[in-house]
Amino acid sequence: MDGCTHIIQISGIKDRETKTVLVKGILRLGGKYISGSVYQSAITHLIIPQVLSSEKFLASCAAGKWVVKPEYVLDSIKNGLWLPEEHYEISLCKDGSSDFYPSRKWRELVADGGIRGAFQDWHVLLMVQDPNRCSMFKRLLNAGCAKVYDSSPPPPASITHVLAKPELKDSSVCGSPCYPVSYIVQYLFGSKCLDMSISLLHDDGQAEGNFLDDDDYSDVESVLKDFSIKQEGRPRLCFLEFLGYRDPYRSKSQITDVDLRNIGIMIECGLFKEALDSIRSEMFSGFWPPAPYMVSLLEFAMQGNASLVFLNNFNHVMHRLLISNPPWIAPNARKKYFSKVLQCPQCKGGLWPFLESVISYCVSGVFTCHQLPEPTAPTLFDVLSDLLGFVLKLFQAEFHAVFTGDLLQLADSGDCNIPASSTLLYGTFWTVWERSTLLSREVKRLIQLLSLAAAEDMAESSKKQRKHVVYTLLDLLSVLVEFWCQQHFKLNQKLVAKGLKDLAEFFAQSSQKLSDTVQAELVVQVPSSRLKLELGDAVFRNMCFMKGFTVGDDALTLKKVVTSYLPALGRLAQSPHGAHHRMRHTSHSCTSLDPSCGGQAVMNGSTQRKGHIPRGLNKVNAAGETLLHRACKRNQVETVLQILALPGTDVNIKDHMGWSPLHEACNHGSTECVEALLRHRPIPVINSLVDGVSPLHDALLNGHMDIAKMLLETAGSCLLQPTGSGGIAALDLVSSVDQRSQLLHCAQTGDWNLRGNTVSNKTLLEAGSTLLMQIILNYLQETGLLTHLQSPGNRLIKALGRLSPQETALQWTEPRAVRLLEDARTMLEVGRGKYLDQVAQAVKDFRGDNTVFLLELLENLKSEVESLQDGL
Repeated sequence: MDGCTHIIQISGIKDRETKTVLVKGILRLGGKYISGSVYQSAITHLIIPQVLSSEKFLASCAAGKWVVKPEYVLDSIKNGLWLPEEHYEISLCKDGSSDFYPSRKWRELVADGGIRGAFQDWHVLLMVQDPNRCSMFKRLLNAGCAKVYDSSPPPPASITHVLAKPELKDSSVCGSPCYPVSYIVQYLFGSKCLDMSISLLHDDGQAEGNFLDDDDYSDVESVLKDFSIKQEGRPRLCFLEFLGYRDPYRSKSQITDVDLRNIGIMIECGLFKEALDSIRSEMFSGFWPPAPYMVSLLEFAMQGNASLVFLNNFNHVMHRLLISNPPWIAPNARKKYFSKVLQCPQCKGGLWPFLESVISYCVSGVFTCHQLPEPTAPTLFDVLSDLLGFVLKLFQAEFHAVFTGDLLQLADSGDCNIPASSTLLYGTFWTVWERSTLLSREVKRLIQLLSLAAAEDMAESSKKQRKHVVYTLLDLLSVLVEFWCQQHFKLNQKLVAKGLKDLAEFFAQSSQKLSDTVQAELVVQVPSSRLKLELGDAVFRNMCFMKGFTVGDDALTLKKVVTSYLPALGRLAQSPHGAHHRMRHTSHSCTSLDPSCGGQAVMNGSTQRKGHIPRGLNKVNAAGETLLHRACKRNQVETVLQILALPGTDVNIKDHMGWSPLHEACNHGSTECVEALLRHRPIPVINSLVDGVSPLHDALLNGHMDIAKMLLETAGSCLLQPTGSGGIAALDLVSSVDQRSQLLHCAQTGDWNLRGNTVSNKTLLEAGSTLLMQIILNYLQETGLLTHLQSPGNRLIKALGRLSPQETALQWTEPRAVRLLEDARTMLEVGRGKYLDQVAQAVKDFRGDNTVFLLELLENLKSEVESLQDGL
């Protein structure tokens, strides 16, 4: 900013369009614009529409800056150059009828060189309790060249003024006069301060006429906390078909004048079609058929002799039963009724065994409840598929009744408080001992069946019926997950977060045998945004793990996505084809240690036993070797992976001789350990020297060509420069012409890969792009970040100028508020284009649909945030 004559801040202009015009005009005229709500000492001019009770106005007056109207910029734009400021200087009255110009006195004194600021020679002891306000007053006094102390200064400094808020009863402190903070205004403007109505005493940072205007952010933490809790606790699923429904045919009690004996005789005589027709005709009058009749009809349908008309009528009757006699009203009687109907007619084992058999048959043609007669009825799939859809509808209705409660039937019955524990859904998936566990045995089995259904659908993609089963199971999983989360959220948010994470990790492991495309498609089809976010995160991390590198198991944040996941996308694009990377062992070797689990080893995201943590982690032997050094010497790759996954691990730690773990691995031929080290992020220093010996020298001197090739493919031809002892190049250690040629080729490959210009796995890149797009979209939806950024006044954006990351980390106690503020800071950096260079060039050049959509999403976010910043 050196040499610029117009360095400008703006205050008090709320209209976004007006402010945008002013900012663009300042830049067009060659000026500099400084945004933010805090006064900046570098400015030369302050633009305000009228006299304000703001920090920037008072500080500008005290510092002798120009304080002018917006017309100064607008007229200068029309003239094409900066005009003289005198005619635009702010006066007490908007219309210019007042001859009092608040900033003129101090501006002229500073310009003449008489003083450096209004508070020159002041030595102030500032006694303000609120830390945010104390910082604000300190900036104001410093602007006027005062010396400010938060406590008594050391001798020989002497206090000239004591400023306190709240006001002290004593008239003097430390032998100096004590003033209220309002004395600042009185000193600046004299008797005119009464006409200006400027007050420093109010505590409401939002009140009109308050000194802080909209610059007081002492309440930001509580606001962000309340916003986050509201976002997390809002309903995720809404079933419109149940909103305000009233069944005009339902009576409050069963009709008793229906000839039940006649229907029973028809069933006994095998006239199932006629019995079903009689039941269907009577249901519009409020008839509630006995459970044994429905069980007999279901058994007939499952035997394969029923026509499609019979099956459609039976399905219609079941849905009419759900609407006319819902189980959430008088739950004991109706719950028992549906429990008797919805079970295997032969085994009578209850709803879950029957549901498991239904899903198993729809997925793989195997009925697990009992042996079916051969040959299997051709219509059995239709029967069971309709039953699966009916059970889903039943659970959706129960979910709606418990957490929405606007079904008009509830008002009719007078029972509006439906306990979650009394629902069929709860009793099907959780026992009384599992109520605090989302991932119950039944939920695990449902996820396994979902993965099996997706695999069968992939193998037989021509069958649309199987794809419908997959979508039904995804809907079912979403309903039960949201049911459990909403039931427990108000009591224990941490329990909900852990339950979701465990379920997502189990899903990622269960589905890892599916193709990358199918896994991504499953995540996209999940109805619940909360569940979709967790599953997308787990599947993406698992994809990275399967290719031999990790992106961290810490909590998901927007910064983690842009700094870790976006670069990982480039690595996925360059990964070799194949289901598994060769670093992965059949024993599911541990990849990380999760600090949230008390340091327990995490195996592909799930927690192992504490006994699997390597012993002697912090023990150093006489040579200064850590456990990482020793594991690399012995090629103990699982121990290396566990250590590398620990937060804060120093991959370049040296022993007493200066050798790093990479040196040891290369020297001893520990190929898998070298690979693990090279895939770690941050990557170790590959060209480090000890007495002129690099890791590449170590590998070649000991004949480990495979390790030398890995090093060159990772770091490129820079490793071939003569950096060895006595200027010996690495290639000079190789006598074979063929080996030298292989090493040169590997170095060229490394140079090419470092430029990121290759996509060797297009399918994986497309799947990863799909998952990242879902992660970003659902993360923004779940956190409500854009909504908060776009709120009137953009207080969150403005707060970032006042609240540093260090201050919030030390002073704030609410982690959700800290996370949301950091997300907002990251979003603003995205708007400045800071993180777009994290995307590999190969990904940017790739024309796959999903990758293009992801890049467009990032550009749209950048543009949207830019518009928000321009409006400040």
